[in-house]
Amino acid sequence: MAMSLPSPCPVSGRSDSPQHLQHPHIPAPGLPLLPDVGSGPHQAPSRIIIPSCHLSVPRLPAVPRVGGVSRSSRPEGTETPPSGARVGRWWPDPVPSAMSRRVVRQSKFRHVFGQPVKADQMYEDIRVSKVTCDSSFCAVNPKFVAIIVESGGGGAFIVLPLAKTGRVDKNHPLVTGHTAPVLDIDWCPHNDNVIASASEDTTVMVWQIPDYVPVRNITEPVVTLEGHSKRVSIISWHPTARNVLLSAGCDNLVILWNVGTGEMLLALDDMHTDLIYNVGWNRNGSLLVTTCKDKKVRVIDPRKQQIIAERFAPHEGLRPVRAIFTREGHIFTTGFTRMSQRELGLWDPNNFEEPIALQEMDTSNGVLLPFYDADSSIVYLCGKGDSSIRYFEITDEAPYVHYLNTYSSKEPQRGMGFMPKRGLDVSKCEIARFFKLHERKCEPIVMTVPRKSDLFQDDLYPDTPGPEPALEADEWLSGKDAEPILISLRDGYVPIKNRELKVVKKNILDSKPPPGPRRSHSTCDSDFSQPALEEVLEEIRALKETVQAQEKRISDLENKLGQFTNGTD
Repeated sequence: MAMSLPSPCPVSGRSDSPQHLQHPHIPAPGLPLLPDVGSGPHQAPSRIIIPSCHLSVPRLPAVPRVGGVSRSSRPEGTETPPSGARVGRWWPDPVPSAMSRRVVRQSKFRHVFGQPVKADQMYEDIRVSKVTCDSSFCAVNPKFVAIIVESGGGGAFIVLPLAKTGRVDKNHPLVTGHTAPVLDIDWCPHNDNVIASASEDTTVMVWQIPDYVPVRNITEPVVTLEGHSKRVSIISWHPTARNVLLSAGCDNLVILWNVGTGEMLLALDDMHTDLIYNVGWNRNGSLLVTTCKDKKVRVIDPRKQQIIAERFAPHEGLRPVRAIFTREGHIFTTGFTRMSQRELGLWDPNNFEEPIALQEMDTSNGVLLPFYDADSSIVYLCGKGDSSIRYFEITDEAPYVHYLNTYSSKEPQRGMGFMPKRGLDVSKCEIARFFKLHERKCEPIVMTVPRKSDLFQDDLYPDTPGPEPALEADEWLSGKDAEPILISLRDGYVPIKNRELKVVKKNILDSKPPPGPRRSHSTCDSDFSQPALEEVLEEIRALKETVQAQEKRISDLENKLGQFTNGTD
């Protein structure tokens, strides 16, 4: 069956009839029509076949466009199609769009990938704690890895040298001393042998860990800090001042301690109206950021004991929120939307009303724990119960929080430890190392930037905070601030040998002398203490007589009870 088409005009390209523009099976003017002939001579064609030279032409876009650029946004000076030519489908793009010019964002961390270590480099047979708490349950430094473990009759955690991989002996010594489960642990940034622990027994203990593996459990802390009335779930060392430790408990109280003297420096007791979820220092330790169950994020100056800025409900959900400071002074938060989707945000504390960035992620119940590397400005998000680690780069270019990649595995994580930068292997371009807690083991995961050169990569390893404090506790308390003392990783980092933590407790009588004239011990009357001593001895004798009388009474009652029992039988 033959079909005839009107001939197109040689000038305008139009045909005498607009039918070819309306019918979907009619090709452009001048193209041959090839019917798909059926079995019978009078059968209608089932489809129209257009020559292959026109099959790669793109479809019409949803918005009418001229040369690939919308009519309203056509750049000046670009060529326009001739009068009467059909627009959008056959006319070529004169100028590539901005999206095609910039395909991928340039970043040296774009190809970071995670890889678990081999099986013989893991830590096996560790009974990780099952306490319900949003703590990470693991703390790491260049010498040791510490993990909160199950323990009968109180709380305990295990400390292993990094090189002691493989199966852990079931009788390996533990750090015990708390009378209730341990909830959080944190290594001192200025002494790799000192670790602090917080517990449900309302106390904070500071421990000295020897370089050698001890034979027995470590039961005696260097100092015990008592000041909370409920369980303590958060502890964090000051980043630049020596021996300054922060603790936060379920009594809505934040306390700053001087571990070197065992005394309380500051108590922030009127700032939080509900349970504190998270506390974090800024880079030089001059400010704190806290999240609370009352849905507020607060920026606090601890020495002035005042709130600098606060934001109500940065994330609309009811689940816990986490917040950390970035190197630029911004605040990075993780939380939940009203529909229980996990969400991350970046905020400027000087303008808390509008977020710099706010991104939804996925739907899950696990609270996202942020681990921030200030040297590379990468934040790693690990959720309890998740089997993945997502990482993002924070820059000053929109959208400011750039997704990099995701490390995924099969088994969920019970907790996570994060190695400081000085504990990484710079010869392998390692930029982060995590210690993932399973139910019965700890698995290190190495994050690496692929590089062909074996030389030291200056752009990956800027100078990083070292183990030397920049301030003493008294200097910081008086109002002085200092940036961390940086070290170079060009030749690698060698951990410093064990430095003993010395605690010198001040005498209250020295700090608060009596108002009367002071007398030295040599001028005191020797008879002054004799009556007091006699009085104490008399009280001791009276107590002994009371105890003996009670023992006799108890013995008589037991005899009577025995006779009564025998008589009834």
